[in-house]
Amino acid sequence: MSSETTEDTLAYFRNDREFRNCLIMELPKGDWAFTTLRQFLVSNFQFRLYTKLAQSGNEELAAIAAKALKEVSYHLRWSSEWVIRLGDGTDESRARMENALTEIWHYTGELFMPAAFESSAETGFDLAALQPAWMEEVTTVFDEAGLSLPATGWMHSGGKTGIHTEYMGYILAEMQSVARAHPDAQW
Repeated sequence: MSSETTEDTLAYFRNDREFRNCLIMELPKGDWAFTTLRQFLVSNFQFRLYTKLAQSGNEELAAIAAKALKEVSYHLRWSSEWVIRLGDGTDESRARMENALTEIWHYTGELFMPAAFESSAETGFDLAALQPAWMEEVTTVFDEAGLSLPATGWMHSGGKTGIHTEYMGYILAEMQSVARAHPDAQW
């Protein structure tokens, strides 16, 4: 990035290959079950991640993580309660949760696959080491919801290296449309 990089240039003027995110975040919202399940799976991961980052030797990073941990704790509690309600609810809500689980599960592995910027040398811990606690929480919530864990197998990946789903282009087109139409505007 150049010395002229700003929050706006990062958000509004990069192309898809310049973004580094997990593919799970690019998937269309789907129905309530899908959105709620994704929120639970990602919030569970973020809770583990921010807990570790809050212990960082980098004071600024630790402070940001500690603040984010408060918010993500709420999201984890809220979404886990809804996963349980929907999984243990009506036949339709259960079927929707099972369909959502089938659609989204193979995107969860990327959460624990460290990119170069997430190496243990950079973060002070192994990202993959967060997975057992994450899985324990998933198992606990799914058991209470009456949901079965899908078979673990091949996982989607690439978002952290700039290889994205077809949905990323649509997301960026919407997010960047006004800024690109008026590039000299002050936001």
